[in-house]
Amino acid sequence: MAFEALTVRDEGAVLFAEIMAPPMNLLGPPLVRDLVSFIQQAEADDKVQVLVFASADPDYFIPHVDVTKIKEYRDEAAKLVGEPSLGLMFRHLSASRLVSIAQIEGRVRAAGSEFVLACDMRFAALESAVFGQFEASVGAPPGGGGMQHLARLLGRGRALEVMLSAEDYDAALAERYGWINRALPAAELREFVKTLAHRIAAFPPAGRAAVKDRVNAITLAPVDEFRRDSDLFGEGMRTPEAQRQVQAAAKAGFQTRDAELDLARLLGRLGG
Repeated sequence: MAFEALTVRDEGAVLFAEIMAPPMNLLGPPLVRDLVSFIQQAEADDKVQVLVFASADPDYFIPHVDVTKIKEYRDEAAKLVGEPSLGLMFRHLSASRLVSIAQIEGRVRAAGSEFVLACDMRFAALESAVFGQFEASVGAPPGGGGMQHLARLLGRGRALEVMLSAEDYDAALAERYGWINRALPAAELREFVKTLAHRIAAFPPAGRAAVKDRVNAITLAPVDEFRRDSDLFGEGMRTPEAQRQVQAAAKAGFQTRDAELDLARLLGRLGG
C-alpha cells in the first residue's frame, strides 16, 4: 500500500497506519483520500482483521479538518460512501467487519475526535493526548458523528459540556468521562495496543463479527442521523457568522502549528 499521508506496516492480520500529513495532520483531501483507499483495500483482504491508527507527529494526531478545503475533502469521502460526508465515511468504519483501534498521542479535536470516536476502541497517552470538540465556537455543530457518539458515551450533561465549552480535555479526564477506553503512560501505549490488536485478530472471525454487529445495533446511530449532522455542519459553516468566526480565528493563528498547541485559549478569545 503506497500513500501520501499514511505509512502502513503489515503484521499479517493487523495493519498499522501511521498518519503523517505535514505541517500538522489536518484532515484535508490527501489524508481523507488515503483513509478511503486504506479502508477499501483492508476490507477487500480477508487476511486483515484489525486496523490500528496512530500518528507520526507527537503533537498532533488529527487536530480538525482543513476548513479551507471542505468541498475537496468531502468529495474524497464520497469515494467510499457515495455521498460527500465525513460523517458517513466515519460511520462506514464503525460498521465495517474490521476492528479499528486508535492509538492517540497529541491533539485530537473536532473531526479528529470524530474519527477516533468512529474507531471501535481508543487508547491515549497520559502525557500528551488532548481532546476537543470545538465546532460550536465557530457557529456550527459537529458534523462527523461527534454528537451521536459523545451523547451515548458521555451522557447528556457531559456531552453538552464538551461540545458547548469548546475546551480541551486531557487524557485522564477523557478517560473519566468515557471518551476513551484507557489513558496509559506513553512508554506503555504502543506495546499495549499492539498486543491487544494481535490478540483480537487471533480469535475466530465469526465471533468477532457477531459481537461487533450486535453492539453496533445497540449503540451506533442510524445512517440518517449521521447524514443529518453532516448536513447541519455544512449549513452552519456557510453562515456569515461562522465565516466571521473562522476568519477571526485564522487571524489569531487557527490552522498554524504553534497557535493550535493551545487552541482552547485561542477560541476563548474570539467571543461571539
